[in-house]
Amino acid sequence: MKVAVLGAAGTIAPAIVRDVADSEEVESILLLDLRGDVAAQVAAEQGLGKAEARQADARSGLERELEGIDALVNSASYRINLEAMRAALAAGAHYLDLGGLYHVTGEQLGLDREFRDAGLLAVLGIGSSPGKTNLMGSRVVEELGETPREMTVLAAGRDLKPPDGLALPYALETLLDELTLPPVVLRDGQPEEVEPLSDGGHHDFGDPIGAGDTIHTLHSELRTFGESFGCAACSFRLSLPPTALDALRRLASASPDEVRAAAERAVPQSPETVSVHAVEALGERRHASIRCLTPPHREWGLGGGIVSTASPAAAAVRLLARGEVTARGALPPERCLPPEQMFDELRTRGCEFSVEVEERVAA
Repeated sequence: MKVAVLGAAGTIAPAIVRDVADSEEVESILLLDLRGDVAAQVAAEQGLGKAEARQADARSGLERELEGIDALVNSASYRINLEAMRAALAAGAHYLDLGGLYHVTGEQLGLDREFRDAGLLAVLGIGSSPGKTNLMGSRVVEELGETPREMTVLAAGRDLKPPDGLALPYALETLLDELTLPPVVLRDGQPEEVEPLSDGGHHDFGDPIGAGDTIHTLHSELRTFGESFGCAACSFRLSLPPTALDALRRLASASPDEVRAAAERAVPQSPETVSVHAVEALGERRHASIRCLTPPHREWGLGGGIVSTASPAAAAVRLLARGEVTARGALPPERCLPPEQMFDELRTRGCEFSVEVEERVAA
């Protein structure tokens, strides 16, 4: 399979490139970014001899760059998802991205028929969350054995050796959007906006993160979980280190120039980051939960935070290349990817899954 990675100079792309390059199913990788020089550096450092880089603009001529490409992995800003999707469709390539921050995902679902008619698959949001959490949702509902009344998606990341200064898990602009745009939750089967940064409660994420406070943020899982699983209530809750959350709260009201300056001053996270995701489902008779820990990937010299986001996209590419994914259209992961095969792929990248099911005691 010939794969292109858009946004190759970003935070998550190096891990995607390394993971895809480390896949025997992949013949070559084309790295595309406005910053062609940085993409070339990523190709040299992470491409294992399979990668080349070009300067490219997602909003101009991307279709031409994708000639001969079998699958496009879009790791750029969610703001260009629709343009990248249409370019992949025009070029006859499968499409995968890391999420559309709820509202863009809704627009992308509208391209379902066009992708089906072309015999192509667009996987909408196949990072850690959305992505891995969507597949965890499928598994936890299966374990529940009934239609869930309520589902909760939880995410937490920590740097075990944090550097001095503001260190970001992904693009500052996207982080601020997640924290400042009104989060959407499901209540009584209907989407409802809640206050940005509203309290999501305390949650124990287990070792090595432990317990932490959470906040409601805008996330794409809420766009599809109701229809996919029939749950009447659903929410997404994020736990950030208190120092990082305080800094982001201050930047939430900053000017665009101040945000750009902060992004330029930001420092990389250490290779010692860890990531924990959990999905819980509550039914009439049972409560089921699934947890995934992604530790640092020391063989690659990359932290668990970015590997957690990158590895699901690379795993989906491998399954597509092997013909193990037959769905076509523009679909969220829970409607097109096989959870157990994906989990097997993710375990080879260090992900550790655990499932718990409890019988509910009648009042």
